Amino acid sequence: MKTALVCGAGGFIGSHLVKFLKNKGFWVRGVDRKMPEFSPTEADEFLVLDLRDCDNCKKALALDSGKPFDEVYQLAADMGGMGFIKNAECEIMHNSILINVNMISEAAMMGVSRYFFSSSVCVYRDMQPGESMIDETGAYPAFPDNEYGWEKLYSERMLQAFSRKYGMIARIARFQNCYGPDSAWEGGREKAPAALSRKVAQIEDGGDVEIWGDGLAERNFIYVDDLVRAVYMLMHSDLEGAVNIGTLENVTVRQLLQYTAEAAGKKVGFKSIDGPVGVASRNFSIGRITSLGWQPEYSLREGMKKTYAWVREQLIKAGQEVK
Repeated sequence: MKTALVCGAGGFIGSHLVKFLKNKGFWVRGVDRKMPEFSPTEADEFLVLDLRDCDNCKKALALDSGKPFDEVYQLAADMGGMGFIKNAECEIMHNSILINVNMISEAAMMGVSRYFFSSSVCVYRDMQPGESMIDETGAYPAFPDNEYGWEKLYSERMLQAFSRKYGMIARIARFQNCYGPDSAWEGGREKAPAALSRKVAQIEDGGDVEIWGDGLAERNFIYVDDLVRAVYMLMHSDLEGAVNIGTLENVTVRQLLQYTAEAAGKKVGFKSIDGPVGVASRNFSIGRITSLGWQPEYSLREGMKKTYAWVREQLIKAGQEVK
């Protein structure tokens, strides 16, 4: 039985990845500072460890057999939605750099053969609506829009350097915005699909939802099941270097709000308020990941139906009013 370590297994994408790997027949160890919040972990073993500490990285990577893990998936990071990324720059750079410096170096020295790193499309510069699509080489000359992107870009390069020196196979994915059940839906770290689902669920039919800015910023969203399937295919491919994982379904925030309202069976308007908007647009090629035969199975409308239903259920469980 192959062994896999999932770092960040208490989080949204990590918990879904654990389930996917178990279904593929792996023995899986999950590691995080916390247990999964919404569903019990399906990992064979779960260690609560702070991976900013080098000794904890060694514990995470050590198996009783003395052999290295066959595969390591590093998704642990200090991150959240645009509001968090804007207001927690120091925490993001400090915490995530420590995690990646420790995990990459220890995994390489312990003989891990395959190592996956979850990067982000935040490594790219700001783009404008209608601008021509760019591929993975478009990250250079480097000019990320935020510090989260700078940290990801540095960690990509560190992994590639250790890969060259130690012969560890490195796979790097730049995630577009991921959404779906079991994600943060309140508290400041939630992303737009979950935040809008919460807001729509709590207003009357015909009401207005507050959104940051004018709602014309363009984004791209990928459903979590599609994402973890792409991660697995990339990990077992021959694709070197960074690979964008997302869809080609670009929408404005206003369109995302309307898809959310459709899922709720409501008609809603919007009210613009001040807040961090981020880049004006994102428009990236997914040619490298689709070259492996991967295609997204969920449209944004389909994914938002599932996401809205799940967030509404969480509100009810928490005793909050829904309308």
